[in-house]
Order: sequence, then C-alpha cells, then structure tokens
Amino acid sequence: MSKLRNILLGAGVAAVGAIGTKKAVDYFRNRDKEEVVDESQGDAENVASDEVAYATVEPGSVQDFLDKSFGNPGRYVPTRPPKVFEYQGEQYMVIWAKDNEKDKNQMMAFKYTDAGRKMVASVGYTGDATDYNLNLDGTDFAVEVNGEKLVSGQGETSGANEVDFVLA
Repeated sequence: MSKLRNILLGAGVAAVGAIGTKKAVDYFRNRDKEEVVDESQGDAENVASDEVAYATVEPGSVQDFLDKSFGNPGRYVPTRPPKVFEYQGEQYMVIWAKDNEKDKNQMMAFKYTDAGRKMVASVGYTGDATDYNLNLDGTDFAVEVNGEKLVSGQGETSGANEVDFVLA
C-alpha cells in the first residue's frame, strides 16, 4: 500500500491510523467517517479483488489540500468525510465540499496515475439542479445522482441533496 501512502503525502493529506481494507460495496455505501485502523496492525498488504484499501484522513488536511489546489482559500469547505482509496490497483481521492463562491455543494473525484493527479468527476449540486462534468469511462466507477448512475459527459439534471461515488 505504499502507493496509497505516497498519494497522501504528495497531496499533503494526513492519514489517521493504518491503511485498512473493506468490501468495496460497503465502502462506497458509507457516507460517514470510516473506522480508523489501529496503527499497531500496520497497513493492509493483501486486498481481495472485491475490496478497497482505504485511508481515513484528517479532515483539516483536506481543507489545506483544497485551498492549495484551487488557489482560493475557503472557497471549498469539506462537508463529508473524503474517500482516499485504492481499488484494483488504481488510486482515487473523492471530496465532498461546499462551494462558498457558487453557493452549492460540490463532489470532486481525482484519479492518480504515474503522470499525476487527474480530475475525473466534478459535480455541483443543490436541491434545484445538478451539473456535472464526468470522465469515468474506462474506470470501475460512476456518480450516482437520484438513483441514476452517470459515467461520462457534461450536463445538468434534477437537483439532489446527496451525490455518491459508486461502483458502475
């Protein structure tokens, strides 16, 4: 799991505890903070094909990441625990935040490759409208809005109170 640790370090996001594993379907259903894996257990080494390796992160470090990444301190403020995980050899970070400039919620998903970090999903949502820009083709993921799974394209759909990053 050194690759997942390296991503955390490179993003300046602090992990709490060790890298854990969980069934992927359960991990993506959970909107709350993941259980912290005791550091004395060490990072997970073996991950089944239907599991994710995940890190529980320090919420304050995500704020620092957002401020540095978007150059406008305080514009995005996390609203939900982020997901930093590895699934079938691919590493991702998903952040839910309030966009104070546009007064809407935002979900941003990043995929990490040897070439660097790439935003693969950006979804802005309010109770009235949801706008999205998705590039999840070729991944195992989709964005779920009101029970509908979206994978690619730009557009707008009905409003939503929650948007989830899920298995396609």
